[in-house]
Amino acid sequence: MVIFCLGIFTGHGQTIKDEKVTSLINKKRAYNKKNGYGFRIQLDNGFETRVKTTRSKFRIEFPTIQSYLLFESPEWKVQVGDYKTKLEADKMLNSIKAKFPSAIIVPR
Repeated sequence: MVIFCLGIFTGHGQTIKDEKVTSLINKKRAYNKKNGYGFRIQLDNGFETRVKTTRSKFRIEFPTIQSYLLFESPEWKVQVGDYKTKLEADKMLNSIKAKFPSAIIVPR
């Protein structure tokens, strides 16, 4: 009889935790929709003309990979790709580093 009662209390506690977990997951999804998630590869940062030149060179070498120009005062950045995991970004980084040795992985 005691085991049965413990099972009831455990089940109730699990429901409360599930609601909290579901709430956290929903908040995380909303954050990701607004801010993005994953990783990109940053090729260069600094002055606008240099960054735009780097982006042009990248587009010639890797025409199928999306590139982005970002301005975060006081500098410009060129980032490429949209990778869900760091492992995906690492795989691509090996290819990109041959042409752009200063490339690094950055979170989105």
